[in-house]
Amino acid sequence: MNTDDINKAQPTSPEYDAENLEDLKPDNVVDAFGNEEGAEVKYKTLAWWQCGMLMISESVSLGVLSLPAAVASLGIVPSIILIVGLGIIATYTGYVISQFRMRYPHIQNLADAGEILFGWFGRELFGLGQILFSIFIMGSHILTFAVMMNTLTDHGTCSIVFSVIGMIICMVCSLPRTMKNITWISILSFLSIFAAVMVTMIGVGVQGHGQGPMVQLTVKTGLVPAFTAVTNIVFAYCAHIAFFGLISEMKDPREFPKALCMLQVFEIVLYCVAAMIIYHYVGSDVASPALTSAGPVLKKVAYGIAIPTIVGAGVVNGHIGLKYIYFRLFHKTGLMHRRDAMAIGSWIAIGVVCWVIALIIAESIPVFSDLLSLISSLFASWFSYGLGGVYWMHLNWGQMFSSPRKIALTILNAGIIVMGATLCGLGLYVSGKAIHDDSGSSVWTCRNTA
Repeated sequence: MNTDDINKAQPTSPEYDAENLEDLKPDNVVDAFGNEEGAEVKYKTLAWWQCGMLMISESVSLGVLSLPAAVASLGIVPSIILIVGLGIIATYTGYVISQFRMRYPHIQNLADAGEILFGWFGRELFGLGQILFSIFIMGSHILTFAVMMNTLTDHGTCSIVFSVIGMIICMVCSLPRTMKNITWISILSFLSIFAAVMVTMIGVGVQGHGQGPMVQLTVKTGLVPAFTAVTNIVFAYCAHIAFFGLISEMKDPREFPKALCMLQVFEIVLYCVAAMIIYHYVGSDVASPALTSAGPVLKKVAYGIAIPTIVGAGVVNGHIGLKYIYFRLFHKTGLMHRRDAMAIGSWIAIGVVCWVIALIIAESIPVFSDLLSLISSLFASWFSYGLGGVYWMHLNWGQMFSSPRKIALTILNAGIIVMGATLCGLGLYVSGKAIHDDSGSSVWTCRNTA
C-alpha cells in the first residue's frame, strides 16, 4: 500500500482525536494480510492471551539473567527505581504503539511505521533496524547456548562447536511461518525461564553466601559499568519491536492492551523479585547470566531447565525479523499464503542466512552483558522508548497544546524522545568501550565461555 492509499484510508474529519482510536474499527481499512478467506496459510489467528504469551517469551528471557549483575553495579535503590520506572514507561510506549497501529491498520512491521513517519527513507531505515535487531537478538541466544553447553559439559568441546549446534537447533525450530504455530514454543520458553530463575533463587538462598556488607543500597562506580547496567535493564524491556507484527496477527487487534498489561505486570514483578533475591544472597560477585551463580551443581540444573527458553525465545525473536523479510519480498504475491516448494524454500533460505549472520555476531562479541548493552543502545533505546514519543507526536500533530492534558502529554513524550536519544548515544559509547576492554583474545576461540 503506497502513501496515497494510506491517506485515502484514514479519517479526514478535523474532529479526529487520537485518544479515541477505538472508534476506528480495523475492518474499515485494508489490514496487513488482507482477506484470508480460503487461504492455505492464515496469519490473523492469535487470541489476546496467546499474544501475551508470545510477548512474555520474547521479553522475559535473557534480559532477566542480566539484572542481578546490574543491581551489583548500581546498588539496590537505583536498580529498583530503574526497573520499575523503565517498566512503567515501556507500558506507556507499548500502548502508544497500539494506538498508532489502530490509526494505521495496514502496518505489519516497523518499516511500515517508518514509511508513515518519514516516507521511503523511514521505511528503509526502520526496516534495516528491525532486521539487525532481530539478528543481534538471535546472536545473543546462540552465545547463551554456548555458555549453557560449556556449563553442562564442563567445556566438553570447542565453544564454537556449541555455537554452531545452537544455531542449527534454532534454525530448525524457526520453520513454522505463522505466529500461532510458534505459540507453543513460547509457552514452553516462558515456563523454562521461570523455573530456571526459581531454581537459581532457591539455590543461592539455601547456600546463603554473599550476605552482609557485600550487599549495598547504592554503589560508587564509574560511567562504563554504571551505564552498562542501565542498558542491561533496558534490554529487559526490548519486546516492543515485535508489537506491530503481533498485533497484525491477532484476531481482534483492539484486545492488544490486555496482552500488553499481561506482559508488563508479570515482567516488572519478576524482574524486581529475581534481581533483588539473587543479588541479596550472592552479593557483588553475582555473574551474568545469573544462572551461573547458583553453585557448581545447581547451575547445571538451572541451565538444563533453561534450554527451552535459550532456544525458544531466540526462535520467537528471530521469527520477527524473518517474517519482515518474507513479508517485504512476497506480500504482493500469493506466495505467502501457499505451501508449495517455492514458498517453503524461500522461508528456509531466509532463515539460514539470518541465523548464520547471528552466529558471526555471537562469536565476534562473546561477552554476554556487553552484547546485551550494545543491542539496547543501538535498538531498544529507540524501539522500546524513543519512537513511542515520536508516534504520539505524529498522532497528535496540531493538537499538542490544545488543552492542559495535551500539554502535559506533549512534555512527557518529548522527554521520552530525549531519553531514547540519551540511551542510544551514551550507551553506544560505554558498550563500545566495554567490548574493546572485555573481548580481547576471546573472539572466535574455543575457550570456555562459562
